[in-house]
Amino acid sequence: MLLLLAENLKEYVSGFNVFTYLTLRAILGALTALSLSLFLGPPLIRRLTRRQIGQTVRQDGPQTHLQKAGTPTMGGALILLAIMLSTLLWADLRSLFVWVVLAVTLGYGLIGFADDYRKLVLRDPKGLSARQKLFWQLLIAIIAAVLLYRQADAPQSTALLIPYLKDISIPLGWLFVPFACLVIVGSSNAVNLTDGLDGLAIMPTVLVGGALGVFAWVAGNTIFSRYLGIPYIAGAGELFVFCAAMAGAGLGFLWFNTYPAQVFMGDIGALALGGALGSVAVVVRQEVVLLIMGGVFVAETVSVMMQVASFKMTGKRIFRMAPLHHHFELKGWAEPKVIVRFWIVTVVLVLVGLSSLKIR
Repeated sequence: MLLLLAENLKEYVSGFNVFTYLTLRAILGALTALSLSLFLGPPLIRRLTRRQIGQTVRQDGPQTHLQKAGTPTMGGALILLAIMLSTLLWADLRSLFVWVVLAVTLGYGLIGFADDYRKLVLRDPKGLSARQKLFWQLLIAIIAAVLLYRQADAPQSTALLIPYLKDISIPLGWLFVPFACLVIVGSSNAVNLTDGLDGLAIMPTVLVGGALGVFAWVAGNTIFSRYLGIPYIAGAGELFVFCAAMAGAGLGFLWFNTYPAQVFMGDIGALALGGALGSVAVVVRQEVVLLIMGGVFVAETVSVMMQVASFKMTGKRIFRMAPLHHHFELKGWAEPKVIVRFWIVTVVLVLVGLSSLKIR
């Protein structure tokens, strides 16, 4: 929005030309989202507390979690608002990719809102059923994938890139649509499963989202994409602004979500952020890199799958409790220790993922 204004005003005042630079707009997007989160956080927390929209805690979980009962939830609305406003202000809205990613993020946020609203406001412990959530997630993902498939103007725009191998890619053709749906839905649910400790999900999301922003910037730049051997995707660079806004909003939310948390993001935040990561990865063709950088999300998801499969087939559990972070808590790790160690693992994995830019 402000980019269009700056393009019109630069004819009269040359200083406005600086706002046409993508890197500056990404920085301003991050700062705007951070400021909005910090400014709107306290009144949102007070409102959620007043309406008694608080977290319910499982009795069979770690005993230290019992003190979290009643903590304001649905704070993910703060993240969504900050991301949306910042992106609309600083991104080039002529890019279809921006609108697709925003739509996926908002759509998944609405699914999470419906689930949280049923659980916390209507006091329905079941919330949305798994089938209902999966149906709406798939519907949104299919619409987004079809739009991206129709927008693709070159084979590499729908090919599966293999990191660290310069000349190897797998053409997907129409299989791009189901594959994109798998990535978006899987990423959304993986982040949701990880969101079980204070700050555990949001910091890896910030790190992975920021790294995907770098990939978006490179993919949308003809010079750097050619130099680094990454397929050029016209318009993808604008997702750098979106990713920066997501990082800024996430850091602002972490200010209130850090241990001991004043607010939880709830499904409205976790599903939306996971969907955002997945959709950005699909646009910039870095699904495998997302799998690497989001290793914490993958480990949490796999731990749940293994636990359920083992219990159904043998009647025994592999972990003391799933997802994985609860297993370490029951082993005696303090909650802050689990959180920080998972953050450290994410930093390492993000660096490994970023190294694929040069090692090809």
